[in-house]
Amino acid sequence: MALAAVHFLLKIPSAMSLRAPLRRSLQLCSPCYPVHASLSYEAIQHQYRPEVPEYFNFARDVLDRWTEVEKEGKKSKNPALWWVDGAGEEVRWSFEELGVLSRKVANVLSDACSLQQGDRVILILPRIPEWWLVNVACMRTGTVLIPGTQQLTAKDILHRLQKSKAKCIITDDSVAPAVDSVGAECQSLKFKLLVSQGHREGWLNFKDLLKNAPSDHQCVTTKCQDPMAIYFTSGTTGSPKMAEHSHSSYGIGLTVSGRYWLDLTSSDIFWNTSDTGWAKAAWSSIFSSWIQGACVFVHKMPQFNPSVVFESLSRFPITVFCSPPTAYRMFVQHKLSSYMFKSLRRCVSAGEPINPEVMQEWKAQTGLDIYEGYGQTETIIDENSNILPPGKEGDIAIRVKPTRSPFLFTCYADDPEKTEATIRGDFYVTGDRGIMDEEGYFWFVGRADDVINSAGYRIGPFEVESALVEHPAVVESAVVSSPDPIRGEVVKAFVVLTSDYASHDPEKVMKELQDHVKKVTAPYKYPRKMEFVQQLPKTVSGKIRRNELRQKEWRKA
Repeated sequence: MALAAVHFLLKIPSAMSLRAPLRRSLQLCSPCYPVHASLSYEAIQHQYRPEVPEYFNFARDVLDRWTEVEKEGKKSKNPALWWVDGAGEEVRWSFEELGVLSRKVANVLSDACSLQQGDRVILILPRIPEWWLVNVACMRTGTVLIPGTQQLTAKDILHRLQKSKAKCIITDDSVAPAVDSVGAECQSLKFKLLVSQGHREGWLNFKDLLKNAPSDHQCVTTKCQDPMAIYFTSGTTGSPKMAEHSHSSYGIGLTVSGRYWLDLTSSDIFWNTSDTGWAKAAWSSIFSSWIQGACVFVHKMPQFNPSVVFESLSRFPITVFCSPPTAYRMFVQHKLSSYMFKSLRRCVSAGEPINPEVMQEWKAQTGLDIYEGYGQTETIIDENSNILPPGKEGDIAIRVKPTRSPFLFTCYADDPEKTEATIRGDFYVTGDRGIMDEEGYFWFVGRADDVINSAGYRIGPFEVESALVEHPAVVESAVVSSPDPIRGEVVKAFVVLTSDYASHDPEKVMKELQDHVKKVTAPYKYPRKMEFVQQLPKTVSGKIRRNELRQKEWRKA
């Protein structure tokens, strides 16, 4: 019942708004030979098996290999990276140029910053070429990358610096002041790199160092299970945890996504609109695409703008496009017939369920299906770790005993107790619920926990509740998801006010609390909906019953 694969593909849109069938698929491990997605699941299962070598480094074993293929004239003329800023500036790097520049950045990290293999580096940059260079340079040096969104506040950055004990942070002018405001409290932080034309006291200038760095660099030797990246992930009962990924979990594990979900070859130009702070940027804009030798297209686009997307899809020869369901909901509200997407052949979406109505409208206007992706291996079990029969809802889980898949995240870094808490019997429990039908398809039901997924942003209730209770108006609060036609779901806060604020104008209090949350945590986490109540529903032991409030909200939909 348990499978060797780590990712599986959602093949067919469902008529059920929050469910979609998931088909089992196998990991592939030969990065430079395209295999077309028309092969059946059974053919893939028969032909391919995941193979994990003892040593692996994506920069050396995949990117440098594509450089060799380029030099031999066996690859299309597409660049490895094609970046535009919307104002006429463009950057096009071949795999060879990407290699040269990333080696220079590797020397900046190793020499100017004296970083050693295993040291941690926080990276907070917008969609600019330097973000890709640092990603590859960290692979070459064996340093562990910790990406973050530019929406992080000083408090968020402080938590990440202290928790990770990062020795280096790389960011730009917009985030540097927040770093400086908390830097003195971070004893492990030794180097600050500023990606800017200007200079700032206490910071090394990234562009100056890059210009003067040598282009020769020997890639370090990394084992498949050595740490490569850490992502801070939200939870329901505490601060964000550090999910650690190895060199194989992304570098080999995402092969199946590139070949069979994205259906990429070296002739494709692929645009994924994800924010650089999220893992989706790495999944699709580095690993899945470059495993296949495809061109990664990037639009700087500081603010998401549907018109910019339509114009870019019309102007540039983009063949494969990925965006979250929220974006597609916005897209179908426009008249797409006035645009011509001449090169576009495949559209994909991930991060949350997409409404069937949106898929149908997109196809009616563009003639293209939207292929949803969901990324974890599957077996469905009950609360006692028993594998369930078809038709029974249970927890989607991954068998990790006696052998843990090398494509699964390694652990919650520096937190063995939380890592162990994810294991039930022989399984890693994903936190998702699902049903397997008689044909072996898996139907995603929803999250088993209380994490809110709003427009692809995962938001832990605890973080928002902690921010609210800091305000003098709040006695306590409970934060849950609430349905929204555009974002899928949004943050709603049920708030018990202090007696001093109980008689105040509710609209003014709500606005004040929303502004407060935006200031003390990342702005995307603020509650877009709010309801003032006399008391919150609780269990006998005094725990807030968020599930009761959430069910109340969704019954209104």
